[in-house]
Amino acid sequence: MPGLAATVGGPGAWVLKCRSPLSLARYLLYDVNPPEGFNLRRDVYIRVASLLKTLLKTEEWVLVLPPWGRLYHWQSPDIHQVRIPWSDFFDLPSLNRNIPVIEYEQFIAESGGPFIDQVYVLQSYAEGWKEGTWEEKIDARPCLDPPLYSQDKHEYYRGWFWGYEETRGLNVSCLSVQGSASVIAPVLLGNTSARSVMLDRAENLLHDHYGGKEYWDTRRSMVFAKHLRAVGDEFRSKYLNSTNEADRIPFQEDWTKMKVELGSSLGGPYLGVHLRRKDFIWGHREDVPSLDGAVRTIRSLMQTHQLHKVFVATDAVREEYEELKKLLPEMLRFEPTWEELELYKDGGVAIIDQWVCAHARCLVAEGASVASQKVLLSPGADGQGWWQSAHTHWGAGGVSTFSFRIHEEREILGLDPRTTYNRFCGDREELCEQPTHWRVAY
Repeated sequence: MPGLAATVGGPGAWVLKCRSPLSLARYLLYDVNPPEGFNLRRDVYIRVASLLKTLLKTEEWVLVLPPWGRLYHWQSPDIHQVRIPWSDFFDLPSLNRNIPVIEYEQFIAESGGPFIDQVYVLQSYAEGWKEGTWEEKIDARPCLDPPLYSQDKHEYYRGWFWGYEETRGLNVSCLSVQGSASVIAPVLLGNTSARSVMLDRAENLLHDHYGGKEYWDTRRSMVFAKHLRAVGDEFRSKYLNSTNEADRIPFQEDWTKMKVELGSSLGGPYLGVHLRRKDFIWGHREDVPSLDGAVRTIRSLMQTHQLHKVFVATDAVREEYEELKKLLPEMLRFEPTWEELELYKDGGVAIIDQWVCAHARCLVAEGASVASQKVLLSPGADGQGWWQSAHTHWGAGGVSTFSFRIHEEREILGLDPRTTYNRFCGDREELCEQPTHWRVAY
């Protein structure tokens, strides 16, 4: 019977030779708390991918990619931004070199309709985590909050389901969970025979192995869609005198064959800047600079690295952007036409910004200080970091996940860490410590 063909091994072991609705594979779906942003959702994908790898040791499973849409930071008017497939933003063949994945609409076609057999809503424990011995656990519990699902006259469950109004859940129940992603594997393997299982509020699962080889295999597999990389590369070439050859960046389409010595890549002759404003200012007044302070930092780095061009990715409102342009008239920014915005969408424009920043000779970005990160990384009783739990709320304002994702991209591309881990500091911030360096594990 045709299905998933795989060999046990490292990245690239999964080969999607042939898939059929008759395949014996089970389907894992997931969703995330609606307010969470694009880059935090990318992190949740890494956690769920780790769970899928655990499941694959026992049974045939495939991950159904949750369509994108209705995110807080995607505020462009008159642009249809729901039911967006992953292929609009990421390269699916690259994802499939790590784990077997399919788009949601392919799931509907294969499984016989828009029905999900079992929905588990993940939640914390009502009693919370008590000081003492760390314990990973999962239990069926009454729902702490009313689930965002309602039964119709046919007793099917209706919900958001990524904007697919025709989708129905057959069963909905709540699970209290405390632990890493694979803690739920025994439930999926032994407590339910449902062929399709959805984990709602999947951000409640922590990383199995944060920063290890498995984490980085999945992170490296998240290659941006080729058409977005092409737009970013064209912008680099046209406005920033930057190409992979000139910048000594040995990029390969197959991420499994790309292992770059850290510091061997030079980067383009420009400064990359991520300057976050809006909600980031509201939550971090102490360690976010004024525009004058940001420009002082930018000019200092340009002088240090002898750079004459600066690329800025920012969510500043128009008034702030105009003020920034006056203070920094040489700044460049990717500004899509309406047609380009409709095609790439806000998520695609953010990826283009990240791609250009990732190739810069030097980067300065928003992010938490080392002191903040030490709090986030404090270990539990078993040595498991509680960083992931705080990481879950980055979208609400903490560390900028946008900046963090650029840091990771630059690590993968082999740029010198000394040119990557630079952050803006608040005008009155006395101790301006810099971000933690996370190395790629191959």
